[in-house]
Amino acid sequence: MADRLRAGIVGAGFIGQVHARAVRAAGGVVSLVADATPDLAITAAKRLQAERPADSIEELVRSDDVDVVHICVPNSMHVAVAEMALAANKPVICEKPLATTVEDATRLAALAETSQLMTGVPFIYRYYPTVRDARSRVDSGEAGDLRLLHGSYLQDWLSSQRDTDWRVDPAVGGASRAFGDIGVHWCDLLEFTTGHRITRLSAKLVTAYAERDGEGSAKGVGTEDAATVMFETDQGAAGSVVLSQVSPGRKNRLWFSFDGSKESLSFDQENPDSLWIGARSENRTVMRGSTSMSPEAARLSILPAGHPQGYQDCFNAFIGDCYAAVAGEEHEGRPTFEDGRRASVLTQAVLDADATSSWVEVAR
Repeated sequence: MADRLRAGIVGAGFIGQVHARAVRAAGGVVSLVADATPDLAITAAKRLQAERPADSIEELVRSDDVDVVHICVPNSMHVAVAEMALAANKPVICEKPLATTVEDATRLAALAETSQLMTGVPFIYRYYPTVRDARSRVDSGEAGDLRLLHGSYLQDWLSSQRDTDWRVDPAVGGASRAFGDIGVHWCDLLEFTTGHRITRLSAKLVTAYAERDGEGSAKGVGTEDAATVMFETDQGAAGSVVLSQVSPGRKNRLWFSFDGSKESLSFDQENPDSLWIGARSENRTVMRGSTSMSPEAARLSILPAGHPQGYQDCFNAFIGDCYAAVAGEEHEGRPTFEDGRRASVLTQAVLDADATSSWVEVAR
């Protein structure tokens, strides 16, 4: 393996470009890029500043010039590419959802465990230093016993009937969209920050438009635009979350409030350098860069206070931890294929709860 890890990126859309920037930030190099056709790969290689294009996914995965495979293609392709990469003895970073069924996600997680290769799924909101500070306050007992866990994740990129995307098609994106795409991020952040596990839930899925006509002809919509979920946890807390991709004016508003017996902790991804802490006697806002930051928060706080850190910084830190793990250096909180499997389990529980209009138990 080369001194500088060489990345092969499969898929060169928005998220592929995010991966490419993160690879370079981690000290790696983008060696190969594969796209839908060889001609598109040539253009993509220039855009992602890759060393060369690959004629096919198979060529990229099996190339001696690739040390880590990054999967950034539509959801329905994740399993096949991940299986190919693991079979080639390559570490894998796969966009979520890891798979569109629990069975496939479970099989991939088992393959990853057997192989002992590094695997990662980009639940990158874990990498905000303020989130790590909230986690530290829960772990230390400063927040007390958590009782109510609630929040939302709101976007507006599909708020018009003219808006469309491959994710609208369940054959490509999977049976769930709003929850499967962004709800799993919120739930991962909940379970990571609090240490609670969702054990039981009810859900209502909402489709704002039965058809979308963004490509010139009306097409039926087979996945939800929004969802509401109520849940209980293994430590006795109750909670709820509202998820939407059709909320005008909300670009990427991931917000939570985790309310304990001593403190409430609130985080807003659109204002990520501050953590709101509420108490009976006073409320205060702790900014990233505070001298009270936990060691993990301090490790991830790479810019001087007052210089905002954002989404790409979190992604860079995630890829940095993945590449460190390839070299044998593990950092706490790095999300793996097992976390991707957990997201698939929660997604299926939400689908089941909506279909039966009842509370369902969440499998482990």
